[in-house]
Amino acid sequence: MTRDQGIFKHQPRKPPGQGGEGQRTRHPVRSRPASVRQAVESIPYSPPESSIEDEPSRWQRWLYNWKLWLAVTVALFTGSGALALLMLLKIPGLPNCPAIFWPLASASLRFECARLAASKQTTKDYLEAIALIDSLPPDHPMREEANRLVEEWSQDVLRLAEEDFNAGKLEAAIASARRIPSQVSAHRLIEERIKHWQTVWAEAEEIYKQSETFLRQQNFQQAFSNAVRLLEVENRYWRTTKFDELSSRITVTREDGRKLGRARRLADDGGLKNLLEAIKLAESIRPESYLYEAAQKAIPTFGRKMIEMAQAALDRRDLKEALNILDKVPAAANLKDEVRDFTILANAQSQVWQNTIPAVEEAISQAQRIGSSSPVYGKAQRLITRWQLEIEAIAQLEKARFIAQTGSVDALTAGIAEANLVGRANPRWDEAQQQIRRWRAQIETIQDRPILEQADQLASGGDILSLQAAIAQADQIGQGRSLYQEARGKVEKWTAQVQRIQDEPILLQAREYANAGDLRGAVNLARQIRSGRSLYGEAQADIRRWQARLDEEAANAQAIAAMQEARQLANSGSPTALASAIQAAERLTASNVLQGEATLALNEWSQQLLQVAKSQANYDLPGAIAIAQKIPSRAAAHSEAQQLIETWKRTLGL
Repeated sequence: MTRDQGIFKHQPRKPPGQGGEGQRTRHPVRSRPASVRQAVESIPYSPPESSIEDEPSRWQRWLYNWKLWLAVTVALFTGSGALALLMLLKIPGLPNCPAIFWPLASASLRFECARLAASKQTTKDYLEAIALIDSLPPDHPMREEANRLVEEWSQDVLRLAEEDFNAGKLEAAIASARRIPSQVSAHRLIEERIKHWQTVWAEAEEIYKQSETFLRQQNFQQAFSNAVRLLEVENRYWRTTKFDELSSRITVTREDGRKLGRARRLADDGGLKNLLEAIKLAESIRPESYLYEAAQKAIPTFGRKMIEMAQAALDRRDLKEALNILDKVPAAANLKDEVRDFTILANAQSQVWQNTIPAVEEAISQAQRIGSSSPVYGKAQRLITRWQLEIEAIAQLEKARFIAQTGSVDALTAGIAEANLVGRANPRWDEAQQQIRRWRAQIETIQDRPILEQADQLASGGDILSLQAAIAQADQIGQGRSLYQEARGKVEKWTAQVQRIQDEPILLQAREYANAGDLRGAVNLARQIRSGRSLYGEAQADIRRWQARLDEEAANAQAIAAMQEARQLANSGSPTALASAIQAAERLTASNVLQGEATLALNEWSQQLLQVAKSQANYDLPGAIAIAQKIPSRAAAHSEAQQLIETWKRTLGL
């Protein structure tokens, strides 16, 4: 037997009747494993084209290949070992807790599902875990373990509720805490803890609301000072998230406050450009801002200021400017209806400026188009009433002008009487009064012009009597009459002429006195011309000039007397007298008259005083020094005196 035959015995081929022609001949191997059989059968087989009779020998070569069977054997044993190890280490499956019918569930199953739920470490799962095991009866053998776990998980629920509270979930924290079973030790602290949470939360909300109130009042400093109190609140959510949120809002609101403040200042400054810029700034404040409501209230206020500007333009009778302003009132001012109706009134007012009855009637017709719901309805009704009265006044004034058109005193008087029929309550009363004043001025001019003409004729004589007669004639025109100012101008001119005629001889005589050297007589005579008279200014100028000359003469006389006195002192030759004379001469060097003479005397007497000092130095150096020191610095001998003083002091050792 060959080696290969020791492994497999050759099996004869089946008869054709059993396998069928063309079927492949199989070689069964007893006790062959299914995996080996499958491996062998999986080897692709292609019968040779020559003859099917060669098939057994080919199969034998495959089956006798020891390398193939070695690989198959290794794979078989390795797979079997792995499968066995997997079966040994297989973990039992977890229970499907959601599908369990709990009334029939065992306590151990409840505990297992409860622990699974608690392992998720969420409030919901902790409470579910507690509910699963807390339903066990008090006498159950596992009740003690259940109580321990309920206590532990309740503490976990309370801890998570505290975390929810610090995360800003107050209601969730309270709801979780109140679901803790009543028998656990933590339950007695729950309501106290909830009350503490609510107190802390209410305190924080109140601080936040106060800061919001300060922000709406634009008290930003107080808002921030109040917001800082949140940093002391016993809640992380309020200390961090809400404080940061409030700080951000304060910053944004402060910026909005600057915008709104600038908008209000621009509006107060007035002007179309400023008002439009103010509205634009107010519009830029966003709805979430605390100042949004204030900004929205300010916009219509700015818009109405534009309408006031339009009214001012109408008061100046500038319809074009008024309509231009109204056209620029922005939609944000929410004054569309008011602007529309005000435009109607503006056009109506421009009709009234024509001062004709048909034009005023047309204005009334336009104003009547404004409905009672319009913001300017009241103004329209007031204007209609006013214009109806104006129609009456226009008719009366037209009649008065027709009566007064000839310009005679009687016609003007009759015109005034007709114009006076316009009552004080009528809007055109001022216009009627102005017309009356013009006509009265015409009447007064007609009446007073002859008086002034007569006064002019009288004044033409030019003498005092003629001028005084002219003044008396012009004084007949009383104050308040149309020619009063003209009359006063003529009276003042003629009065000045009279005063000049009266005072001119006095001033001429005074000047003659002055030329003759009698300055004091000239001054006394010129003082007779009193203040308010025509030559008073000239007289005062002469008096000032003459008085200056008198003062100069008096000063010169005093200087001459002082010089004479100084010479008398110097003649004695004593050091004291010379020093006094030198001082007097020094004062007189400022005199215009004796300046040269005083300077010569000063030098002369200083030289004499120096000689006295030199003589005394022979026996009395201190006395010589004292004398030499009296020589003034402006004297010619001063330099030499100072040198001698220094020499004498060195000699004395000073």
